[in-house]
Amino acid sequence: MNVSPLHPESAPMLAAVARSTPIRSRNVVVADARVVVGSGGGPDKTIINSAQFLRPAGYRNLCVYLHPPGDPGFEQIRRKAEAKDAPLVAVTDRGPLDWRVVSRLLDVCRREKVAIWHGHDYKTNALGLVLKRFWPMRLVTTVHGWVHHTRRTPLYYWIDRLSLRFYERVICVSEDLYRACRDCSVPRSRLMLLENGIDLDDYRRRRNRTEAKWQLGFNPDRLLVGAIGRLSAEKGFDDLIRAADRLLAEGLDFDLVIAGAGDGKASLQRLIDSLGRSGHIRLVGYRSDLPELYQALDIYVLSSHREGLPNVLLEAMATEVPVIATAVNGVPRLVCDEENGLLVAPGSVADLSAGLRRMLKDGHLRQRLAWAGRQTVESNFSFTTRMDRLRRLYDQLLGRRNGAWECA
Repeated sequence: MNVSPLHPESAPMLAAVARSTPIRSRNVVVADARVVVGSGGGPDKTIINSAQFLRPAGYRNLCVYLHPPGDPGFEQIRRKAEAKDAPLVAVTDRGPLDWRVVSRLLDVCRREKVAIWHGHDYKTNALGLVLKRFWPMRLVTTVHGWVHHTRRTPLYYWIDRLSLRFYERVICVSEDLYRACRDCSVPRSRLMLLENGIDLDDYRRRRNRTEAKWQLGFNPDRLLVGAIGRLSAEKGFDDLIRAADRLLAEGLDFDLVIAGAGDGKASLQRLIDSLGRSGHIRLVGYRSDLPELYQALDIYVLSSHREGLPNVLLEAMATEVPVIATAVNGVPRLVCDEENGLLVAPGSVADLSAGLRRMLKDGHLRQRLAWAGRQTVESNFSFTTRMDRLRRLYDQLLGRRNGAWECA
């Protein structure tokens, strides 16, 4: 997108227009904005899937993605958006000091007549505050979690927490994030707990595990354990690999596949090679066929040290895959130990080994937990229910009733 930068003298005039112009669009435009590198993660499933669910209520959701120039992984985002008929707006972003992003996004807001800016990370939250000075729109954000730690993230997360205080509605996907937002002075009246949900039609079992393994090239004679996520330290995949190594040394016969991309790939592969387990443990990279992959799995493991309420657990449980998960943050609200999954201590290879050993040896346990997991998601975590609550939030913010304006 080529957009001329704002002229400094125009700022006061635009700000005055923003304060005085009422939002009266019949087809309300929501800009779901997020910074993404590569093929994205769990929040992108929610963002991209929102368009088809909110369209009947009179909302047009734009997926506004800021991405590095020439990022080959962004094509995966494009394909996901096309598959869900979600309007995608790609904005080139060359990093923290690329202030041309402001004029590019302002052009989007004007052209599309954006009524609601919905930020999904620190940068889009900060940008929303800047853009609102020049274009009349309401500010909403979803807090997905502060779990990815690098040298720069303490500064980014500080900016995010500061920005949240000025947003009209702050949506938290787990109770721990709700408490964290209260701790950084977000008024309770602006907070909303809205846990993740998934489209139950996308994630359901359509074939048995043997057929699914054959289709994807896995050994149908071995139990298949799987994990999915960004290959980074907080996901605890090194713990999972070491736990699998212990059980393989005991003589249990199974395979472990870890799907995902990230900076930790090389170190994880070195660990697998040093243990001599490349015949049983594989890093299979980014997968665009996750619904099919879940159907091939006998067990799903979440080994994370930090999480909000991860979509991958919802997806596995909806596909009737029994789950083992670390008891971090929002996970125990979804997984009840011994009822619809097994909970283990985060960072403990011994606990992870014990849980996985039980699941591998007990087919009846796997079957019982798989059935209970599906029932949990159907009852409490459907995407339809989540989107209806979000629609009501938007309606309330804009003064609409059942998709219409309360007063002219």
